[in-house]
Amino acid sequence: GVTLLLCENPLPPIDEAIEAAREELPRSNHYTEPYSAPLRELLAERAGVPTDHVHVNAGSELILRQLFDRFGRQVHLLAPTYPLFPEIADEYTETRLQPEDDFRFDLADLEVPDGTTLAVIVNPNNPNGGTFDVDPLPDLLDANPETRFLVDEAFVGLAGESVAPLVPDYDNLLVTRTLSKAHSLAGFRVGYAILPGPLAADLNASNDAYPLARPSQAAAIATLENEAEIVDRVERLRSWTEQLAAGLRSLGVRTFPTETYFFLADFSPHDAGEVAAGLAERGIYVKPLDDDRLGPGFMRVTTARPEENELIIWNGAEGSV
Repeated sequence: GVTLLLCENPLPPIDEAIEAAREELPRSNHYTEPYSAPLRELLAERAGVPTDHVHVNAGSELILRQLFDRFGRQVHLLAPTYPLFPEIADEYTETRLQPEDDFRFDLADLEVPDGTTLAVIVNPNNPNGGTFDVDPLPDLLDANPETRFLVDEAFVGLAGESVAPLVPDYDNLLVTRTLSKAHSLAGFRVGYAILPGPLAADLNASNDAYPLARPSQAAAIATLENEAEIVDRVERLRSWTEQLAAGLRSLGVRTFPTETYFFLADFSPHDAGEVAAGLAERGIYVKPLDDDRLGPGFMRVTTARPEENELIIWNGAEGSV
């Protein structure tokens, strides 16, 4: 079937990553260097920060859960957002992004409630795929010194401006990233964070010193060393995404602007859960948003390859979406 539930990149790893991983397989009886030192150094160089600000782990979700364990007593979210965050926050409040504004929001207007221990900004935002102008962030950091700001940049390889270079200057700024999305390495489980030095050291000391398999580390390094190929593929993904969105609009579905390979769609007056169930019967697996504030018509839609997108539109038409 066509599985679009996990917002995975429809393109495979680049050839250089596959070959690098294959070459490491015979050496898999050995651990990597402690704390994935070669990868940490390369990530730090690309992020524009000293190496001691970088923590590498087996996927960014593990890092996010640990950060929420430490700082997630009272969380403020820009919603709709990554569904993991409401689940793992002890308590949370929301600033709602509005469909009538195409889910755009000026961070200069963000009001952080008193007592917030962690304010979370997902940029580009999941589930709608839009970006925030991050220029107001330094003022927010200065105005809220007791609040840590977590900027989740899982999709920054597709769009948006990274705030990672600001981390060494602010002890209340945390940035998380992954190579699962733009870099197509979801199955290799490579996540990392750019953090204030003491926090990065604490996470390094509190986790496995050898978090990655040798093939995973090799694939990550090879991908980063061939970043130009990733950049070239982004335009292809955007083109496929717009074709899919246009196809849904031809069926009367409202779609919202995106800068990534996924977008929000409103299937009203249809129920997105019923649409998803109908598509599942045809071997196409998609994810309703399940956001009570927006209503039952909303669904996050991820692009597949063009021939699979055509299948989605054809089945949508057959099902009278």
